[in-house]
Amino acid sequence: MQKLTLSMDPEVIDMAKQLAKQRGISASEMISRIIRVMADPERPARIGPLTRQATGMFKLPEGKSVEELIEEAKAERAARYLR
Repeated sequence: MQKLTLSMDPEVIDMAKQLAKQRGISASEMISRIIRVMADPERPARIGPLTRQATGMFKLPEGKSVEELIEEAKAERAARYLR
């Protein structure tokens, strides 16, 4: 396995370590998982019961497809782990 050196703010590093520890994995494994999720176009979005109930309650923004909104949401969620 190759190594990759990343530069992050100290508080972000602390958050990454804490999140990884809570999940019982290393920070490296957590970052690897985030990247795999973001890079996999075939990975289906998981829809929870509340989301299913809300289906049809909102209109999509003009010029945006469901797929585009899902990709944006996944990128935003992954970015929160890296802040």
